[in-house]
Formats: sequence, C-alpha cells, structure tokens
Amino acid sequence: MKILKEVLEDIKPSAKDKKELKQKINLILKILNSSLKDARAVLGGSGAKDTWLKGVKDADIFVLYNYSKYKDRSDQLSDILHKTLKKNFKNISRVHGSRDYFQIKQGSFLFEIIPILNIKDPKKAMNITDISPLHASFVKKHSKLADEIRLLKQFCKANNCYGAESYIGGFSGYACEVLIIYYGSFMKLARRAARWKPKVIIDYKKYYKRKNPLDELNTSKLQSPIVMIDPVQKTRNVTAALSEEKFNLFKKICQKFLKKPSKEFFREKEFSLEKIKNKAKGKNLILIDVKALPGKKDVVGSKLAKAFRWIIKKTEENDFKIISSGWEWDEKKLVLFWIMTKKEPLSGYKEIPGPKSKVPEKFKKDFRKKHKNTFKRKGKLYAKVKRDFTDPEQFIKKLIKTPYIKEKVKSIRCQQ
Repeated sequence: MKILKEVLEDIKPSAKDKKELKQKINLILKILNSSLKDARAVLGGSGAKDTWLKGVKDADIFVLYNYSKYKDRSDQLSDILHKTLKKNFKNISRVHGSRDYFQIKQGSFLFEIIPILNIKDPKKAMNITDISPLHASFVKKHSKLADEIRLLKQFCKANNCYGAESYIGGFSGYACEVLIIYYGSFMKLARRAARWKPKVIIDYKKYYKRKNPLDELNTSKLQSPIVMIDPVQKTRNVTAALSEEKFNLFKKICQKFLKKPSKEFFREKEFSLEKIKNKAKGKNLILIDVKALPGKKDVVGSKLAKAFRWIIKKTEENDFKIISSGWEWDEKKLVLFWIMTKKEPLSGYKEIPGPKSKVPEKFKKDFRKKHKNTFKRKGKLYAKVKRDFTDPEQFIKKLIKTPYIKEKVKSIRCQQ
C-alpha cells in the first residue's frame, strides 16, 4: 500500500540516524565495559532489535552479570551497578522498579542502564528484567518484519494505544513486535484486529496446542482482553496490562483505517485546548486543574488515571451524559482533566424503579416507606426523588473534595 510506504519514509531511521545513534551507544558501552567486572554491557530494547523509530532520544543498555556468581545476590545488582556508574558518570538518576535501574543524560539523549543476570534459560530468571535479552534475541530472528513493526508502533503511538504503564494500559513495544510476528504484517493485523472479540488468544509458539491457556495460567494474568503468551516464557501474558478501553480503541481505529486509509492515522496529534473548546461550543466544558504527587511516573500516573476514571464513573452514575473526556499530563507534573457534557441541566427530579406489583406486599411497603413520592406505571412501582445536583460542574466540584480523590493528587480544582 502506497500510504504505508510513505509513512515508513517518515518514521524509519536513515543510515545517518543509525550511524549517529551507534556512535552514542558505542561510547557508553566502551566506558562501561572498561570498568565492569564479571559483567558486560550490551545494547538492548528496540535499538538491539532494530525496531526503533526515527527521532528516538533514548536507548536501553543491559549490564549482564555472571549468573553463577550473582544468582544469590540478585537483589544487590542495582547497588553494585550504581557504584560502577558513579565512577564514570555524573547526574545519575536511580529509578525504582522490580529491580532498580539508572538514567544517564548525554545532551538531549537519555540512556537507561539496567542490571540483569546473564541467562539463556528463562526459568533461571530472578527478575522479569532478566528475560529482556531473550526477547531481543527472539525478535531479531524476524528481522524481515522490522518495518512492519515500526508501522504498528507508530500507529499505536499516534492513537494513544502505546505503552504498558498502568496509567496508559496500552501495548508495550514487545507486544507490538509479537503481534506483527504472529500475524505477519501490519495490514494482516489490522484486518484481524477490526474483528477481534475478547478474549483473543495469541500463542505464537503453540505452547498450549493441546490445552486452553485460560485453564492453565494464573487467573491474575488473564484479566486483559488479549492473552498473548510470551514466546520466550510460556507462563507470561505479554499483554497483561492492556485495558478494555485501549483494546476497544485500537479495534475501532483499525476499522476506521481499513474503511478509509490515510497517513493521518500515523501522525501524533499535539494536545490543543483550543480545539477542545471549539468542539465544546453549545456544550458544557468542565476543565479541572490538577497537580500530580511526587514519585515514580508509573505510580503517580496510575493514581491520576484512577482519579480521572472515578470522576467519570460517578458523573455518569449521577445521570450526566458525557459527550467526550480526557486528560493531559506535562513534564512539570501539571495535569488537566476535561469533561464535555450536554449544556442543558438535568431535571430537578429523577425516577427510581421499585418492585413489581406482583411481589409480596412487604417489599412494596418497604419501598413506599423509603420514598414518599411513589407511583405505579405498567405494573411496577416508581419513586420520584429530588436530585441533589442538576448541574454537572457543581456535582464535580463536590466530587473532587472527597478523600478518594485527594489522596491521589497533590491539588485539584475546577477552572473558573
């Protein structure tokens, strides 16, 4: 397809890009490998797999520690690596995770240095990060599909489906790679995804050829709408973090793309409050300023996402019709929630359904006791109850003062 060829020209790194990246990486590797003992540093992530996109400003470096020597000291690897890094670099940031790793900035480029055990057998992994080089090896065996993988990554990024962080709930880079390897191309995936119905089972290596993975895997790993068996580690669901929301969004975007293919589906859109305000003409637009708590981005983002979803849920439960909504988060930890509703306020009263006329009198009596203004309609009791709120903004102003919201943000207020 011509459109996909044109997209690739925009997103595929040139020979010059690759040379510049290689120079940056080789310099870091040289410094690290000259000071490491019983370990070696190698390029990891999409750089090692050659599935990275043009304009990338970061790279993963894996420091592989000798398994025999360090298997019983796995929990000390971060501290050991930190000592080495401090001898060679300044301004090192330690990032907390299942095993802490480090970030080093070189100009505008960010290196993430990750300590792992050097293993060949995934069963020997002491931490999920130990599996990462095995993922790279698997993907590299399918190097002919690198451009198809790039198309999918860009498609997901442009449509807010990229990233397995809990506050995003999308596809990880590795999930994109496995999807393409499984389906064979971006177009084949798009056609199948447009018809997806959960649960989708993807088992490239056919580990569960004679058994249903849903019967074999731990229930906690099966909550996602796609269960993608890791080709490297059969007990792992690669898409465990994928949310129903992102699953449905991806499916919907694939349907739209197939109906009317365009390069626009691959272009990342900058957030524009003006565009939202223009769309909200004749409607009710509620803007909520939020300051995020300090801490690790994934943890902080997860709290913000929960706060936003709770506000949406409670607003809808109170009968306010939400036309559209979303939230944006910048690097300064400033956050904007926005919710668009119908302009007209709700009626002053709402109807609450009660028991049917055929049920025992006790239940009808209890319902009338609880609600003063009751009436019958089509063989069923109803109560007419006065609403506490008819204006969505007033309702949300009260909502954001609740302890559930306040414990998840540093501060929050509706714009005037």
